Amino acid sequence: MGLSALVAAATLVVSPQQFLLAHQQQDGGFAEPGGKPSAALTAWSVLALRAAGTPVDDAYVHQHEGELTTPTDVALGVLAEAHPSEALLSRLERARTPTLNAVAWKLLALAEVGRPMPRAAVRFLLAHQAKSGGWSWAVGVAPDSNDTAAVVQALRAAHVAGRPIRRGLAFLHRLQNKDGGFELSQGRGSDAQSTGWAIQAFLAARVRPGRPAYAYLARLRRADGGYRYSAKYGTTPVWVTAQVLPALAGRSFPLR
Repeated sequence: MGLSALVAAATLVVSPQQFLLAHQQQDGGFAEPGGKPSAALTAWSVLALRAAGTPVDDAYVHQHEGELTTPTDVALGVLAEAHPSEALLSRLERARTPTLNAVAWKLLALAEVGRPMPRAAVRFLLAHQAKSGGWSWAVGVAPDSNDTAAVVQALRAAHVAGRPIRRGLAFLHRLQNKDGGFELSQGRGSDAQSTGWAIQAFLAARVRPGRPAYAYLARLRRADGGYRYSAKYGTTPVWVTAQVLPALAGRSFPLR
């Protein structure tokens, strides 16, 4: 089965978009089955649906911006909202970024709204690329696939190319398992979110992710359109599906 057929097969019957929309509550928020809506999960879901070109009401995110407290959550809100409020944009620009993860997300959000990306932040990310080629959540912590993928996307948004990006992708390749999926770190086993993030990094670098990664995700597809976290675990299907959908839609961050 070719790559296009794999992606097409993943949209049959109930789509991931339909699964996410089925978990949008009457107040506009998104919730896990049996759970309550939250601003962060709603922002993830709205961002995923926007990536897939599916119309979605983002009013809940606007109304609950105060719940987005960390620098990464603020950046997530900016990425998710079609028209971010000035208050949220102001919070983004003032936000301190104590971790590599927060720096990457702030850069992605600034790129999303067309605001200048501080060169000092770009240099900071480049200076903290590990010898392995990956990036970690924070300085002094071991690199992982998710943060590496986020940084690769942020650097590409800042028009960085060449050796840093190649090294980052090589690091991701070493975290791809025989089942086609990517793992967060060595020995943890493949999971849907790490695979989705890795695919987005390759897309941002304009490198084909390869058929095995999509085949792995296809095996995690549930009958209701959602995605399992892994072959073993089926936790937080709304969050997992929201993080997988942009990769399936062929989109990396920022969306604009």
